[in-house]
Amino acid sequence: MGDAPNDQGRAGALRPAAPRPGPFFGWRVVGAAFIVAVFAWGVGFYGPSVFLHALHAERGWPVWLISAAITCHFLLSALIVARLPALHRRFGLVAVTRAGGIAAGLGALAWALAPVPWLLFPAALISGAGWAATSTAAINAMVAPWFERRRPAALSMAYNGASIGGVVFSPLWAMLIAGLGFAAAAAIIGAAMALCLWWLAGRYFQRTPEALGLRPDGEEAGAAGAAAKDGEEGRRSLAADNAAWRDRRFATLSIGFALGLFAQIGLIAHLFSLLVPAMGEAGAGAAMSLFTGCAVLGRLLLGAMLPAGADRRIAAALNFAVQIAGSLMLLASGGTSVPLLLAGCVFFGLGVGNLVSLPPLIAQTEFARADVARVVALVTAVNQAAFAFAPAVFGALRDLAGGNTTSMLAAALVQVAAAAVVLAARRTRA
Repeated sequence: MGDAPNDQGRAGALRPAAPRPGPFFGWRVVGAAFIVAVFAWGVGFYGPSVFLHALHAERGWPVWLISAAITCHFLLSALIVARLPALHRRFGLVAVTRAGGIAAGLGALAWALAPVPWLLFPAALISGAGWAATSTAAINAMVAPWFERRRPAALSMAYNGASIGGVVFSPLWAMLIAGLGFAAAAAIIGAAMALCLWWLAGRYFQRTPEALGLRPDGEEAGAAGAAAKDGEEGRRSLAADNAAWRDRRFATLSIGFALGLFAQIGLIAHLFSLLVPAMGEAGAGAAMSLFTGCAVLGRLLLGAMLPAGADRRIAAALNFAVQIAGSLMLLASGGTSVPLLLAGCVFFGLGVGNLVSLPPLIAQTEFARADVARVVALVTAVNQAAFAFAPAVFGALRDLAGGNTTSMLAAALVQVAAAAVVLAARRTRA
């Protein structure tokens, strides 16, 4: 009898320990979505500006005509993005992502092989379809099912691939085009994107939390169920797509961020030329790298510091305020003060990435769970349709004013309007 406890203790010591659960699979999905974003933005967002320079320098085609094809690239993408949730429901996330990778690669090759300028427009149809299937709304569709409470951090990490895509692919495109030619560069990068996304989609996007017996955020079933129930309180279903603009939440979310991205893309398109007179080309390039690094930092700070119950529209307004401060610093520099130019790059850059990640986070708190993907897709479509024209409008302002002063001031004013619109539909809180 007295030895029984010792025997039990020895038996317990010899009994193998229960296997420890592995890391939550959702974070692997985030890593895969990050790589998709690197390719998507590197080819579909930053790529066209490199295409413009290469085609104009090598073939002497008019800048306005190449720019018109780039606008078509983004406008067609906006049309497809609006239907992306329906495509995911019909064909599945894996098939659509794989098709997007192939389309983006073939589109880049079509841009490079176009023998006459008018063939850039069919090429833009292909590349635009690839961009639509792999960019903002697609990344949200990959990550959102796996996270509820920790979605701000998860989306921030995934969307940081967009900034890394600019850092990696802009010089990579330039190096490969200079060494191998435009066609070979497009073939190499396009094939790499298609193959990588094909594998990632099958390996990580074919699974769902339910199929693996998991809950969002890796929480216990009871805790997840309670969190889901609490999260649905106060949310209303979105009306049909054709009546969405009557919903004040949707209208203010779409218009506010469309204005913000219009100002952001328009300013970025001319930022390098603003920096060159005071800093030289090498200094301007370094400042643009600092700018991109701040975009990554801003996303990480938002994902880490945004409280679960915070009003995300206020967070968006504060983000606009930071960018307004950056715009005013650039304006105050007069194009000659290096400290003010660098400060403007830092402040404006801190808010750049969050204009992509904040709309899905606001939609998460204001719309029924079943409607979030549709809301994000529609908002993304509106945003892309708006910012497609931003470089041309800011270029016209610059030419009319004979300098960057008017465009910097316009960026600040448009962002003030964006903040006001976003705050117009704040949720009523107890």
